[in-house]
Amino acid sequence: MESGIVDLSRLQFALTALYHFLFVPLTLGMSFMLVIMESVYVMTDRPVWRDITRFWGKLFGINFVLGVATGLTMEFQFGTNWSYFSHYVGDIFGAPLAIEGLMAFFLEATMVGVMFFAWDRLSKVAHLAVTFLVALGTNLSALWILVANGWMQNPTGATFNPETMRMEVSDFGAVLLNPIAQAKFVHTVSAGYVIASVFVLGISAYYLLRGRFVPIATRSMTVAAAFGLAASLSVVVLGDESGYALTDNQKMKLAAIEAAWHTAPAPAGITLIGIPDTDARATRYKVEIPWVLGLIATRSLDKQVEGMSELVLKAQERITSGVVAYDAVERLKIAPTDVAARAQFEAHKRDLGYALLLKRVVSDPRQATPQQIAATAWDTVPDVPLMFWAFRIMAFIGFAMIALFATAFALCSMRRHARSRWFWKLAVLALPLPWLAAELGWVVAEMGRQPWAIDGVLPTFLATSSLTRAELWTTLVGFTALYGGLAVIEVRLMLAAIAHGPYDDVDPLAHGPAPAPLPAGKLLAA
Repeated sequence: MESGIVDLSRLQFALTALYHFLFVPLTLGMSFMLVIMESVYVMTDRPVWRDITRFWGKLFGINFVLGVATGLTMEFQFGTNWSYFSHYVGDIFGAPLAIEGLMAFFLEATMVGVMFFAWDRLSKVAHLAVTFLVALGTNLSALWILVANGWMQNPTGATFNPETMRMEVSDFGAVLLNPIAQAKFVHTVSAGYVIASVFVLGISAYYLLRGRFVPIATRSMTVAAAFGLAASLSVVVLGDESGYALTDNQKMKLAAIEAAWHTAPAPAGITLIGIPDTDARATRYKVEIPWVLGLIATRSLDKQVEGMSELVLKAQERITSGVVAYDAVERLKIAPTDVAARAQFEAHKRDLGYALLLKRVVSDPRQATPQQIAATAWDTVPDVPLMFWAFRIMAFIGFAMIALFATAFALCSMRRHARSRWFWKLAVLALPLPWLAAELGWVVAEMGRQPWAIDGVLPTFLATSSLTRAELWTTLVGFTALYGGLAVIEVRLMLAAIAHGPYDDVDPLAHGPAPAPLPAGKLLAA
């Protein structure tokens, strides 16, 4: 496969995936924020909370539609652009996606219509139950998609069958309970809650700056402050758990994130900042905090965090072992009952994928020289500078979100959030930051897996379809134009809905004077 075809296929999928993920986290977070807001309405029977729920529900609906539209085209690419991937691992990878469609997507797609159009046809409690089902379906969708993605990162519960030349499920429970998938799910969902909280906080602050819809804005800000503080703290805690999961399952990704070129004595320190030098295989001008990485990654003071150089040596051993497995598979193609070949395959089958890395340089991995094997082992190292900086910017934004929501919660608790103009400006300026962090998180997750489409099983350059550059450029330009148009529509609809506000009229004085500021601790009393 030409490298240009592979790069264009990767670029197209990256653009569609990153664009799709602009909408997904807001949908995840807004759905449960609507449940909180409507719960307050049901318990207090105050019409202002009904207005709040319907207003934010309108913005949720606009975002939901764009998320569905972009998600469908992304999934189709597994058949159009990554057909060998679908053939090779479709038995495992396809199952969570099918369950997502049957269990979660149909639930949320059905209930979302009832949520919008049955306000006057259902009781308050029944409508709240519908809103909860929308939120449940939305988050279940994320669960099954991240189970599939987690399997790409850590392919447990599956084995290669030399008779069918495909990966097949051996333990679906292991696929479902994959530690990488679990860590990714809770971390991703928490990030979505942070994005939704910043969205509500920022728009509420904008209304306060303009002196519009103050009763809506102050109460919405209170919900966002409490929900956002809990979510931002969860992101950091669950991110730490994700780091611990990487120690056992994705050691090379962890080493690349930390630009750890060599194994350091335990406990390893964490590098705050530095300049990774891929040519010298060293990190220059680094500022390090002792012990922290060892504590995060191993939960101990005596276990080492392996560096890239040592992991490359292990990859070299696995490539050599994989060549033996590849030889056994070729012999089994000719003589399926060959007992010696079967025994040879069983002894080395976990390393078969590493032998496939050699197909970039030789058509038959068995013909590779020791020099080619050694050079290919270094291909298992992802883009270190990209990983290093993407992770640090993401982490910095994460801690900034904690500070933002802690301040918001303090102001709400002291009943000062309705007159803190400096904070309103800060909240508006912070609007794009969590989206940036979420996109960088996906960059770290997916680029850190390279050169693998399925970690240790299928190299990315073997997973593509038989397409031409012209076909890929045509679809790439088409997707860019389509998504650019959808982005314009999304922004204009959102801005129009925000400018119009929660009421049929736009006169903020038509709805009475602003209420007294709401303390965060007395939300239900409102």
